[in-house]
Amino acid sequence: MNEMVELTERDREIASGDRGEALQFAMQVVLRAASIMRAPYLIDAGFVHIDSCHYYGTAHNDFAQYFVDHGLKFEIPAWTNTVPVSLSQPEIRIDANLTTLRESRDLADLYVDLGANPVWTCAPYQLPGSPGFGEHIVGSESNAVAYFNSAVGARTNKYGDFLDVCAGLVGRVPFAGLHTDAARHGQIVFDVSRIDPGLRATEVFCHVLGHLVGGATGSRIPVIDGLPPSTTPDSLKAISAAGAASGGVALFHAAGVTPEAPDIATALGHKAPEKTVIVTSEMLRQARDSLSTASPGPLNMVALGTPHFSLTEFERLAAAFDQRPIHPDLTFYVSTSRHVANSAGDAGWIDVLEASGVNVTVDTCTYFSPAVRAAKGRVMTNSAKWAYYAPGMLDVEVAFGSLEDCVESAVAGTVVRDESIWMKGS
Repeated sequence: MNEMVELTERDREIASGDRGEALQFAMQVVLRAASIMRAPYLIDAGFVHIDSCHYYGTAHNDFAQYFVDHGLKFEIPAWTNTVPVSLSQPEIRIDANLTTLRESRDLADLYVDLGANPVWTCAPYQLPGSPGFGEHIVGSESNAVAYFNSAVGARTNKYGDFLDVCAGLVGRVPFAGLHTDAARHGQIVFDVSRIDPGLRATEVFCHVLGHLVGGATGSRIPVIDGLPPSTTPDSLKAISAAGAASGGVALFHAAGVTPEAPDIATALGHKAPEKTVIVTSEMLRQARDSLSTASPGPLNMVALGTPHFSLTEFERLAAAFDQRPIHPDLTFYVSTSRHVANSAGDAGWIDVLEASGVNVTVDTCTYFSPAVRAAKGRVMTNSAKWAYYAPGMLDVEVAFGSLEDCVESAVAGTVVRDESIWMKGS
């Protein structure tokens, strides 16, 4: 037992094995993390988003099976991240690894046995009943950690695989890092006020801004000055995902937009910033161009929904297609959660998109799903996160563009971009 961390009576009972060896093991993992983080004590967490349900090998199954065999259930509400397979749709690629398919499904079943809510999404904040402002939670998937901390104002560190499960089983987390007030103050300011207001209002701007901010910030906490108050949840999702991918950003503030940043001074904790970056149009164009590895030309695939598509994005996508079909030589995928897919279906947007040739897949992502047939060659996306990661995971060249660019490219069968919004000076 770690005497450096102050424990409650319940903590001590668990840590001493009075409530069973499996729960004792889970507490030992949490206490080890607390010791490394120099946390003075543990606090209650009210929610956990599980990344360990994503299969990376048999060790993940063995880990979950141990707790199932000992009859444990999550102490707090637990929701599941994406998995490598769609659990509700057939796999259609003949070269899919059968072991991965089988063990991924087995692992998913184990987390259901542990009491997790099987939502299978990387965007749990889009679902009803997700955590609210000020709640201490256990976040694991990088974009969700950034979104919960930034756009919602919940509090979480980035909990890695296995630690997320252990924290969820004991319902406790170290009081350290982003759970504390002091660690949530901004450190570096990105001033975007000189960028054309029309561009700042777009979602594609936020994808590129997040990519730029992440690369320049690392693990520090950025404060963005100049986002319009009307910035949408989809745009905040774009910043969260791109910043977490390119730089490990777990929290950002946007003055006048995010809940802990009514103004710059508050976001900075009333201290001077370590650095202020004046974002220019040229900086944005360079960041945008760095997300494309493909030359112009015919497309093999379009991939949207990283992180998972929202209901408002489905509405925009259906309107952008306007009942036009995709080019017969390419495949178009949208990844989303079951909940959002059901709502989009009820609204009639799924039928409209499928009539245009769009494939909607749930539970997973086009990075790794064995269901995806065309993830090779030249692929277009509107996601800075997908563009950043995919070339290292798949045999693809990426063309990055806005959602509207992706639709026009899908209809034409070749890369099409509207450059006009990027040409206005700062």
